[in-house]
Amino acid sequence: MAFTTWYTLRKFVYNNLHNEDYETKFSRAINYFLILLILGNAAAVLLESVNDLYQSYTAFFDFFEYFSIFIFSLEYLLRFWSVAEVNPFYSAWKNRLNWVKSGAAIIDLLAILPAYINFWVPIDLRFLRILRLIRLLKLTRYFVSLQILLRVIEREKGSFQAVIFILGIMIMMAAASIYVVESKAQPEVFTSIPASMWWAVVTLTTVGYGDVTPITPLGRFFGAIITILGVGLAALPAGILATGLTHELEQRKQNLEIKFRELLQSSEIDLLRDQEKIEIMRKEVGLTSHQTRDIVFQLLREQREEALKQEREQYAYCPHCGKKLPE
Repeated sequence: MAFTTWYTLRKFVYNNLHNEDYETKFSRAINYFLILLILGNAAAVLLESVNDLYQSYTAFFDFFEYFSIFIFSLEYLLRFWSVAEVNPFYSAWKNRLNWVKSGAAIIDLLAILPAYINFWVPIDLRFLRILRLIRLLKLTRYFVSLQILLRVIEREKGSFQAVIFILGIMIMMAAASIYVVESKAQPEVFTSIPASMWWAVVTLTTVGYGDVTPITPLGRFFGAIITILGVGLAALPAGILATGLTHELEQRKQNLEIKFRELLQSSEIDLLRDQEKIEIMRKEVGLTSHQTRDIVFQLLREQREEALKQEREQYAYCPHCGKKLPE
């Protein structure tokens, strides 16, 4: 009896914290509470940087931080305990180990770890405040748009790694070249290749702060070449991200269309009447209402064409002899 109650409780916790297909008023309340707590922590970090405000309400800020640590720690432990239900074919500890290695679990751990480290190893308060902003990454669990972005970055990580590698090579080559060209004219500015990397970075990224600039004709010509190359290089990550987002959204549209077709075949959905069900499915995949409407209209056209085709075939044969009638 006790074991059954324990198992039922774990299943209940799993459904409310992990199971995306399980949605009740209680599970929605938990999600809204955690979202507001995360946003509250971000606001607290910003307000604590105002010294006068922090000094006046130190007790409140400290209480809110301890309360947040308690809630996020409890959430992490409950997720760790209940995730054993995710795959019945694996043991409880294997499910937990797989979850601990996931990106969401790492973010959850990073959200609370600095606070516990600070109990034993004193950390600069300003640095600790910045680390608390990591808690904002927990929002990726609750917003499909952020999940899509992270999935695109994960899938295109090879392309991003290649761009970063090329950028690193170009920074080193540009720094070395400008050091050779400008070190004699500006020995106090381009003192070494590592010091010249600042100019290479701001030039290749087309930021150009202007605090370090070449003054020789050859240095300026070389700087112009680097700037032009930087424009093309800066556009590469944006192009990779845009292509990845387009592909991801197109894939989600195809998946939603396939899901609609499966439900239509089993007569589990009516595209004209079950608007609430369609809206829930739309939010799950992260598509806009316009994109979902296009899919629904396409399926309705196909249904109409299929109905007309069957009607034509029905009247194409003689009901008495069964022979095909002349057109």
